[in-house]
Amino acid sequence: MSEEEKFHAAINGELDCKELERFQAKLLDDPDALSRYAELSWLNGRLHAIGDKLPELTREVRSVGQQRKVPVWLSLASAGIGALVTLAFVLFHGGQFEPVATIVEAEGCRWEGSDLPTAKGSRLPAGRLSLVAGMATLKFDSGAEIVMEAPAVLEVESKMRCRLIEGSLIADVPESAHGFTIDAPEMEVVDLGTRFGLTTNQFGKSHVMVFEGEVEVTRNGFEETTSLKTGNTLVNGADLMVPDEEILRDVEPDHRQGWSQIESSKDSFVRFGAEQKNYGSNPLMMVKETSLAPNNRRRGIISFDLTSLGDREIEQAELFLDVQSSGLGFSTLVPDSKFSIYGVIDDSLDDWGENEVLWQTLPATTDEGLIPELTKKVGSFEILRGASAIAAVKVSSPELTAWLREDANRIVTFLVVRETGEYESQGLVHAFATREHPTAKGPTLYFTLR
Repeated sequence: MSEEEKFHAAINGELDCKELERFQAKLLDDPDALSRYAELSWLNGRLHAIGDKLPELTREVRSVGQQRKVPVWLSLASAGIGALVTLAFVLFHGGQFEPVATIVEAEGCRWEGSDLPTAKGSRLPAGRLSLVAGMATLKFDSGAEIVMEAPAVLEVESKMRCRLIEGSLIADVPESAHGFTIDAPEMEVVDLGTRFGLTTNQFGKSHVMVFEGEVEVTRNGFEETTSLKTGNTLVNGADLMVPDEEILRDVEPDHRQGWSQIESSKDSFVRFGAEQKNYGSNPLMMVKETSLAPNNRRRGIISFDLTSLGDREIEQAELFLDVQSSGLGFSTLVPDSKFSIYGVIDDSLDDWGENEVLWQTLPATTDEGLIPELTKKVGSFEILRGASAIAAVKVSSPELTAWLREDANRIVTFLVVRETGEYESQGLVHAFATREHPTAKGPTLYFTLR
């Protein structure tokens, strides 16, 4: 039996116990095989989920093949991986493949969390690219060219627009692409035929540096645009004439002016499969959701004591969690993961013990999930598949600020829940530093007061 046949036999439950044990042992020793098995397993599940739509989607895949001037991906007859990948791509892009850019260079690149092709020469429709190592050059059909520098996350939108979610890039825009636009957190950069650099981080701090020519920048909350010419730098709205100073790429959150901070007073996590075990002294808050191995489900809990603020009202608030490696499970077996932060409504439930809380005593929850009348969602964030280099995540929302303002006893309790499941039971356990961590910063609440 070939390796490919073993993959499909394992997915279809056709291996006996001994064969399955040997197969699983091989996967653990071969990351490439594990990655391929996870991909095939996921695609198999997707195909079963949309079984009644397969005839229509098959026609769409054939149409894609004709547009790209390749065989009809073996007409799906051979069930090869190329056909499956194409079918999966069609599923998640509404059956459309309208290329707007090309990867023309990919120097030392490693991609994780992308939903677009990443090989050199690939034609790209709208979608996300997540580069964790190396440099990649994209040429848009308009003529605009950008160089992504890892780590960077970019959304391709059209031949005249893209969005830099995080990281750094340099754009070179000829006259044919005047008006090419790059969105970034808190600003929009419209090129007027120029070369410029743009960088932004996960905390929403963006920098624009014009090397040659001119750009127009529109900032969130401002009606007027700002014109930047050769040598001008814009840092989140402050026009700094510093052409000889390097642009700052990786900026920590700047809360020094007018911002205060409070670290968690209590933090822990609970695990379904360890009902009598407490994790209050653990340096990591571990979070996982899975229906494949219920005993491995984990939920986090955090409290902040705001009584020192008295009657003063919070004007702005941001919650930071420092991402750490749990050392448990495989990132390959988990998709891009969405997390939610819930506030506990009943103030009487704030009196939980960090060194006592267990799965069955976690406030406002049951085995099945959170109790709706006792919890309120106040924020969310996402960790991309394989994005192990993230230093921290920020939760900022009007709901979070309102929640802190309205809490009566000034002691707030948050539950941290992963909403995303996993492909296999050995999927990654996500982890965040607690206040007991020896080097990393525990959960921290930054705020300003009226």
